[in-house]
Amino acid sequence: MPVYEYHCEANGRTVTVRHGIDIDLTTWGEVCYAGQVDIGDTDFLAPVRKVLSPPAIAIPTSNTDLRSKGFTKLVKRDAGVYENVTRSGDEARYMRAGQADTLPHLHKKVGD
Repeated sequence: MPVYEYHCEANGRTVTVRHGIDIDLTTWGEVCYAGQVDIGDTDFLAPVRKVLSPPAIAIPTSNTDLRSKGFTKLVKRDAGVYENVTRSGDEARYMRAGQADTLPHLHKKVGD
């Protein structure tokens, strides 16, 4: 369900509410009821306006970007076999279950 923010000019408060796209909230009382917020001293019929916020957009990240930021990406290739597509230096290309020498060098990527 989408998340919306409503602002009330009468009290200066903004409330986050989750509801269907077909619902239109126009008063402070409706927003408080939908968001399960205490109405306070504000008039139930005080008008509210929906606050527009930018949408969250996921942008694909390349393996090179992940590597440069210190991430390790493993892609399953077979039962117990993963390919380290972000390997660097002397890291093994394939990580195999039970073979410690094929593990990524996380101690070189993760710091305190």
